[in-house]
Amino acid sequence: MQISIIGAGAWGTALAITLQSNGHQVTLVARDAGAAGRINAARCNQQYLPGANLPPGLKVVDQREHQDPSESRAPADLHIVATPVVGLRAALTLLQARTAAPVLWLCKGFEPESAKMPHEIAREAGYASAGALTGPSFAEEVARGLPVALTLASTSPALRALAPQLHGGNLRIYTSDDVIGAELGGALKNVMAIATGIADGMALGMNARAALITRGLAEMTRLGIALGARPETFMGLTGMGDLILTCTGALSRNRKVGLSLAAGNSLTQTLESLGHVAEGVNAAREALQLGQRHQVDLPITQAVHRVLFEGLAPKQAMLELLARDQRAE
Repeated sequence: MQISIIGAGAWGTALAITLQSNGHQVTLVARDAGAAGRINAARCNQQYLPGANLPPGLKVVDQREHQDPSESRAPADLHIVATPVVGLRAALTLLQARTAAPVLWLCKGFEPESAKMPHEIAREAGYASAGALTGPSFAEEVARGLPVALTLASTSPALRALAPQLHGGNLRIYTSDDVIGAELGGALKNVMAIATGIADGMALGMNARAALITRGLAEMTRLGIALGARPETFMGLTGMGDLILTCTGALSRNRKVGLSLAAGNSLTQTLESLGHVAEGVNAAREALQLGQRHQVDLPITQAVHRVLFEGLAPKQAMLELLARDQRAE
C-alpha cells in the first residue's frame, strides 16, 4: 500500500519504519521543511527517535510538499495521522480537501476544552471511513523491530478490512468496531500512569501499584459503559494491555510525570524536563468533566487532577485514596 503518515514524532516515525520495512511505500510528513531536511540528511529522526535509522525507500517530506498537487507521487491508499490529539482537527481538515483515502489516527486523549474524543472530531470533519490505530506500544521498541500488537478500531467495515494488509512482520493488527472503548482506554490509561508513577515515586510498593492498576481499570470501564462502550473492550489491548504497559514501563512518559511530581517537582518543571507531550495531563481534566457530566465516580482521576491543577500534594492524594470508605468490588 501507499501510506502517508502525518506527523514525524517518535510514534509516527517508528510506525513509518515498521510499515516501510514490511513492504509498504511510506511517506513521512514532517511539520516543516527544516524538520524534513534534518531527518532526510541524517536518515534518522534525531530529535524524537535517535538511533533508529530509516530504511531505504522511506520518503520524508514537509507539509507544503505533501499538499502540492504537482508532485508526481502515487496517491495514498491510507493516511495515518500521528499528531497529538490537539493537532488532529487541523490535520484532518487539511487532508479532507485533497483525498478520499481512509484515515487512521494514533493519538490518545481528548481535545482540550471540548473534551471530544478523536472519533468525534473526525465525524465533525466529515470522515466516514476513519478509525483509531491504538494499543500498548512504545515507539522506541517498535522502531527496533520488537513485536507489538495493536487494534484497528473503526465502525467502517471497509477500513477494518485493511487490517490484514497492515498485519505482518513484528506488527500484529487486531480489529474492533468499539471505537469509543478503544479510544477511552487509550486516554484514561495515561491518567492512571501518572497516579502509578506518583505511587512508585513514593516507594509505596508493588501491592499499591497493582491496586492502582486494577482500580484504574474499573474506573475506565465504568466511564466507558456510561459512554456506550462495551465492557469487554477494556479487557483487551486498548484497555488492560495499554494500561499495564503505561503504568509499569520505564519508557512511559506519563509514568515519568508521576515520578517527577512525587519527587517534589512542579508540573511546569516536569513538563519542561520531559521534552515530549504527556497526554495524561490534559486527559485528567477532560475525563473528570466527562465523569461529572455522566455521574460516574472517578476517584483516581480526581486525585490526579487535584495534584496537577489544584495544588494537592502527591502524598496527600495517596492518603485520601487510601482513606476512602470500604465498598464492594
